[in-house]
Amino acid sequence: MNALQALADVVVAHHLDMTAGEPLSAQQAQQHADAALPAEQAAVLQACRRLGFVEHDAACVAQAWQRQTERTGRFDPQAWPQEPQDFGLRPWPRPDAFPPCPQQLGLYAVLPDAAWVGRMARAGVPTVQLRFKSEDRAAVKREVEAAVRAVEGTSALLFINDHWQAAMDAGAYGLHLGQEDLADAPLERIRSSGLRLGVSTHGYAEMRVADQVSPSYLALGAVFPTTLKRMVTAPQGTGRLQAYARLMHQHPLVAIGGIDLDKLPGVLASGVGSVAVVRAITAADNPEQAAQGFMQAMASGAPQK
Repeated sequence: MNALQALADVVVAHHLDMTAGEPLSAQQAQQHADAALPAEQAAVLQACRRLGFVEHDAACVAQAWQRQTERTGRFDPQAWPQEPQDFGLRPWPRPDAFPPCPQQLGLYAVLPDAAWVGRMARAGVPTVQLRFKSEDRAAVKREVEAAVRAVEGTSALLFINDHWQAAMDAGAYGLHLGQEDLADAPLERIRSSGLRLGVSTHGYAEMRVADQVSPSYLALGAVFPTTLKRMVTAPQGTGRLQAYARLMHQHPLVAIGGIDLDKLPGVLASGVGSVAVVRAITAADNPEQAAQGFMQAMASGAPQK
């Protein structure tokens, strides 16, 4: 066994809770061309591959670990990097940030239409998202306007998924965008309109991309397997969720993906201020009761069944 592999073994042994995705074997992890990197950085890169990180996330961690080593003057295989400066993130406050939203967004229900939005808003769910899928602009406009009307008289904060123009026109509270939408959306216009912005992330590289636009909150996921959409990245698990939450603690954070009452305590232990659910509410026999169960569990820190 060479020295590089031995160091990678030590890193892996200390951070098995970060395992997810499709871990590589030690032999597979060494097949990439890492010879130009400092030894410790190359060892961390190999370790991250063996823990199942996709390559761009493994590279983010290895670079951050190298910066941490240079900043502290020593390499510590136990110290998973968690300082924003080591990941190249800008300090807060930021003059170009989107309008703020509450640090604790609470239960966040992702819903298919305005009728569902109104139903959950009246049930006391603090944050709701309209995820209405249609290529018909007129239908989108009607549904977004109906969702805005549906939360009137309640305390629910309404985010609109994807449809930024309709969200601005209707005066919604906020907008949620996926990574693929960031490049095409007119972010300056959206920011100037007063809309809050939430952005989906699925690992370190995407968190760095999202952080560059200083959104109002970050969604972290998918934490657990979900059948709602085909995910490019594997479920992240609670070990990674805790690391993400430590790194991005200055953002309001929303955990999403396959979360039910049984899994809720492990998610809340990460320190995220919100938990997003879809089918746990919309597929429940009694959606209002399901929402109440989540809200009670989040208030007490223990699952309520």
